[in-house]
Amino acid sequence: MSNARVTHLTRRGILAAGGALGLGAVLAACGDDDAKSGGSGKETAAAESGPWSFKDDRGETAKADKVPANIVAFVGVAAALYDYGIESKGVFGPTKTKDGKADVQAGDMDISKVTILGNEWGQFNIEKYAALAPDVLISTMFDDAGTLWYVPEESKKKILAVGAPSVGISVYDRQLTEPLQRMLELAKSLGADTTSSKVTAAKKAFEDAAARLRAATKANPDIKVMAGSASADLFYVSGSNLSIDLEYFKALGVNFVEPSEKSKAKGGGWYESLSWENVDKYDADIIMMDNRTSAIQPADITEATWKKLPAVKAGQVIARNPEPILSYDKCTPLLTSLAEAIEKAKKVS
Repeated sequence: MSNARVTHLTRRGILAAGGALGLGAVLAACGDDDAKSGGSGKETAAAESGPWSFKDDRGETAKADKVPANIVAFVGVAAALYDYGIESKGVFGPTKTKDGKADVQAGDMDISKVTILGNEWGQFNIEKYAALAPDVLISTMFDDAGTLWYVPEESKKKILAVGAPSVGISVYDRQLTEPLQRMLELAKSLGADTTSSKVTAAKKAFEDAAARLRAATKANPDIKVMAGSASADLFYVSGSNLSIDLEYFKALGVNFVEPSEKSKAKGGGWYESLSWENVDKYDADIIMMDNRTSAIQPADITEATWKKLPAVKAGQVIARNPEPILSYDKCTPLLTSLAEAIEKAKKVS
């Protein structure tokens, strides 16, 4: 199978696992082009006088004459950088919901102060992008082929031809702690004070939450956890490999429901798709459900087979973000939520 085909399966598969191949939100209007960008305080101002470079997870080194100020990034990356005091001027990917509110993947950003280049899969306004005079383009990567997430393959050459160097942070087949560290390194290169008391405290809180989850799994080794996502026609069960959060949770002792490799083949190795009639194929005590806006949320699932699941009847359903915002501040609640669920769970499977 060619790399192109593998990439297609992977990218399409992740969206399908999110509950929809089209994200269903309208393209948001352009934000405030005059909004403050790249503002990371004194550190950035001082660093702007010298050259900048960053070696990304493709092994490519992005270079500029000064620290990038006009940053354009995938929304989740922009949200992570925002937590470190680095602001992006433009974003792409799920940023604004249908009712105009910030998408879950936008984190704490004020989305009225960024230019939204595309809110749906396949959308990327090249004219708006060029008008921002971007200094760097940053995204995550969900494969080992160096494919920048949400940068459309069909227009990638035109986007890169604008001239800004690109940076890719891998979130493929590794534990959460690795891309977290890489994002911290990227933020530092962009001028963030990564030794500040705020960042130090956030990292300590993350480590404490990880210790709590490890203790919870050790005390409750028989509690089985299933990672799921809902669409109108199918229910997706993710395996613990490939996904950065699940791989890390498993390393901390979480006992996951694991679809067979054969059953995950059609999902590019990420997940198994089940009809709603077969949603009870696996026994689970806790179900972690995709909280992205592309997925149907648990409260809106009307399927009778879902409502009969023991974990659902017991109220043991929690949220999961398959695309974690890669800051320690945003990842700590993911650990805490799962630890608390395991600590309190009743054995129902």
